[in-house]
Amino acid sequence: MFALADDLSGAAETAAVLMSPTRPARIVLSGPPYDAAPPYVAGLPCDAGWPCDAGWSYDAGPPVLVADLDTRHRSGAAGLVREALAWATGRHVLVKIDSLLRGDVAATVHACLTTFSGSAPVPVVLASALPQAGRAVVNGVPLIHGIPLRETRTSDPVAGPDCAQGSGPGAGGSGAGRPDTVAAALGAVPSADIGLATVRAGPAALREALAETAAGGRVAVCDAETDADLDTIVAATLANDPATRLVGAGGLAAALGRALNSGTRAASPAGSPLASGGGSSTGALLVVVGTAEPAAAEQARLLVAHDAAPVVLDAADLHAMDTGTAVGGGAAGPTGTTAGGNAAGPTDARGIGPFAGRLRRALGGGGAAVLTVRGAAPPALPALLGRIVREALGGMPADLVLTGGETARRVLDALGVRELFPVGQVHHGAVHSRTPDGRSVVTRPGSFGGPDSLLRIAAHLRPRRFPRPGGAAIDERPT
Repeated sequence: MFALADDLSGAAETAAVLMSPTRPARIVLSGPPYDAAPPYVAGLPCDAGWPCDAGWSYDAGPPVLVADLDTRHRSGAAGLVREALAWATGRHVLVKIDSLLRGDVAATVHACLTTFSGSAPVPVVLASALPQAGRAVVNGVPLIHGIPLRETRTSDPVAGPDCAQGSGPGAGGSGAGRPDTVAAALGAVPSADIGLATVRAGPAALREALAETAAGGRVAVCDAETDADLDTIVAATLANDPATRLVGAGGLAAALGRALNSGTRAASPAGSPLASGGGSSTGALLVVVGTAEPAAAEQARLLVAHDAAPVVLDAADLHAMDTGTAVGGGAAGPTGTTAGGNAAGPTDARGIGPFAGRLRRALGGGGAAVLTVRGAAPPALPALLGRIVREALGGMPADLVLTGGETARRVLDALGVRELFPVGQVHHGAVHSRTPDGRSVVTRPGSFGGPDSLLRIAAHLRPRRFPRPGGAAIDERPT
């Protein structure tokens, strides 16, 4: 199985739903060659470097390989997708896109349609619905809880990083620039809508419609409202041509995982530290909230209420850092009050030094800290956060919780992390992975999770320090 993703949180989400106890997953951040053998994972002795205390069996065939192409907020998607597809020979292929159609969807899909395998074009089926998040496609129109995407106040589908704090084009504004239909997002890429009635008409009718669309060299854009719809789409696609390139959001990835892993599900071994709990019970824990989503601020506030230290960076200081201008200023905590002991001082010639120092002090002695930004931050925020985290941690072996795909990628880039080994999901979209040196990293899209999301993740990684919300158990295993 070979999957491509346009950002890191999506790559992790995809890996978590495609893997199983008999099929481990590996997320590659460094680009080709994508089939290089993984390194030994420190603290997790196992065959070929895989984390065998997560319950893997090594005689079940090749692992799931997921490449984060990091194309959500930059150009060149078509070339990177084509380059990656050259490594997909003989594998099922899934290309993960955003359910809100952010990023260069047209270029990505065009590359899938025009990068051939052998002498003939490869069929492409696209289904961007994500039922778990209330995101459906009906009559080719993307909907969020029944409201057309174009009419919603979500982040801009093309511009604006996940952590722009409202500074990106369209962030927090009207639906201007958002596509009316999935076909509109594809631009000149030839496509044909497969309506909900056809999806639900039975396997034979759907297979015929997919075959007809593929024969015409077009992308099949499928309606879907439920997981059952996505399961039907995957089953019909694989029955028609297993080499079909599936393009879609996490819902389609999960449906493909259910199809490929049918009959192989089993709980991880009893007593496994990764099955029954998260990372180490001690040591520093850093949560980086790199998203403009209002819900993320609420999640940070709840974590602070349970004694995580707030470290808030003022956007004015970040703008100054980005432009090289020294500006003084205070920092308000997630609740709008000054974060005691962590107030920002003026920047100086050291650039990120004061910011990193505040964070280092908050994490000292194995502390837990929540790093957030107040105000409209600069577009370079993800890279700035990566630099701040790198300097703050130094050689400190902290576990990380990273919200927003671009923020997660920039932080891990700054720390020199080039691959991840997923363990499972703390909750939908919140994926716990291990780095080659044994560090725990939880990634999560900025828009995912309820008010207690960050507290649930912290409780999983530090069960002795944080309470599980409502006493609920956290079931982490491949799903």
